[in-house]
Amino acid sequence: MKKVNSVEEYIETHENFYEALTLLRDLVNNTELVETLKWSAPVYTINGKNVLGFSAFKEHFGIWFFNGVFLKDEHKLLVNAQEGKTKALRQMRFSTIDDIDKNIVLMYVMEAIENQKSGKALKTDRSKKETIIPIELQQLLDKNRELDTSFNQLTPYKQREYCEHIASAKREVTKQSRLDKMKPMILKGMGLHDKYKKA
Repeated sequence: MKKVNSVEEYIETHENFYEALTLLRDLVNNTELVETLKWSAPVYTINGKNVLGFSAFKEHFGIWFFNGVFLKDEHKLLVNAQEGKTKALRQMRFSTIDDIDKNIVLMYVMEAIENQKSGKALKTDRSKKETIIPIELQQLLDKNRELDTSFNQLTPYKQREYCEHIASAKREVTKQSRLDKMKPMILKGMGLHDKYKKA
């Protein structure tokens, strides 16, 4: 994950989608959402809570809705990146700027804002020990197929350790540092604490 210092820089590093990302950015910036940069990607918040973010890859780009599970999705545009694992996150994917219907996208964005204001959030039953993949890890897995495959081959317990390790970090810089350290361990099929067990 390339480190960027601004939303402008993020968009410029994805020049194949520059116009499309600029269009989405302008659309979102005309709402009451506050533009920030988290996990080296644009994230838009309200009252300090994450509502949506942008992502761009080689073949597609899109919008992450942090609590997308609550969106009505009347136009059937949302996908769950990892069925059975990703609970609240939903992504709206595009291949070209022509795929973007500004009115429909805005409708989804406004609904996401209202949902956040009303406090809609997924309640998790801790007793069931489900794995909730933090968005910053999910973005890394989306960008790296080998890493995604390695992560999915880990036991649920090891996956959960990594997810909780990222989720527990308070600062973005800490999350990024943890991701950088985790990557080679995941690729080797190691759990988070395996290196300590072998020491």
